[in-house]
Amino acid sequence: MSGRYDHLDESDVPIRASRRGSRPRTKERPAHTDAVLGVVTTVDRGRYTTRVGDEVVMAMRARELGRSRIVVGDRVAMVGDTTGTADTLARIVRVEERRTVLRRSADDSDTAERVIVANAEQLVVVTALADPEPRARMVDRCLVAAYDAGLRPLLVLTKADLAPAEDFLRHYTALDVPHVVTRSAGGQPGAPLLDRDSVQRVRELLADRTSVLIGHSGVGKSTLVNALVPDASRAVGAVNAVTGRGRHTSSAAIALELPGGGWVVDTPGVRSFGLGHVDPDTFVEHFDDLAPGTQGCPRGCGHDEPECALDDWVDQGRAGEAGRERLDSLRRLLRSRTGDERG
Repeated sequence: MSGRYDHLDESDVPIRASRRGSRPRTKERPAHTDAVLGVVTTVDRGRYTTRVGDEVVMAMRARELGRSRIVVGDRVAMVGDTTGTADTLARIVRVEERRTVLRRSADDSDTAERVIVANAEQLVVVTALADPEPRARMVDRCLVAAYDAGLRPLLVLTKADLAPAEDFLRHYTALDVPHVVTRSAGGQPGAPLLDRDSVQRVRELLADRTSVLIGHSGVGKSTLVNALVPDASRAVGAVNAVTGRGRHTSSAAIALELPGGGWVVDTPGVRSFGLGHVDPDTFVEHFDDLAPGTQGCPRGCGHDEPECALDDWVDQGRAGEAGRERLDSLRRLLRSRTGDERG
């Protein structure tokens, strides 16, 4: 069948110009030289509360950042309305380089790290001496995370009026972990929940630093935060008398400014802390007295086997008088990564 269009071919079909991609894209991003720097204090469903000086500025992520994660403690560059006026929203266009990152993995078999807090200087591990019972292995895992992140560890033991602290602290003597023991103030209604002297000691150790608080639910972490920052109004939960577990009272990390200087980051109560991202060789480097002894270790040494050269290093006295205790503590921390219950 022939017709009036028999003489036409595909070259005669008009091609409609595509709008998509018609303008050549550039990989160069705006420099945003006029961006204002702020610190992220909370993250809530795609909205970021930041502090710029004394002003609180709400912000959202710019599309150009892609999927890069922004966490509490991040120093960010923002454009748009950064005045902090009600109902305004700035735009985060850049995340500044992080000095430190506190990380964890989903579990010990997962090497993918998840950043919890950025740019902290100190990790405060809060644990109760009773109600709920202290979990030394959880404390060990938090210490591993602190050393791996380059954070100074601080151990705060609560509820010393219910149980003595000496036996528990003996596990950490060789590690020289600074600690504060707190107890209930008791007394009349309206009296402080914690004794003033121990709270003051914690305050002194947190002054002019950015510190992260971490611990199981029910250990008194929120009570401590309220004592340190009186207007924080962190919710306090009770401990279940049957399970010994506390109710989660913090649902997201939040950075709070300490009176007199410094910041404290309160984090939700944790029940596990994956350490799959921690490399044993890298971790040993944080023990200056033991690290040189690993030079004689066999390839792939986990530093907790009979062939490990650290035993000879310690036996020769090259790690100092506390070498054996330090090595035992190091190995206990390494075992906490895998759930090994030895020792």
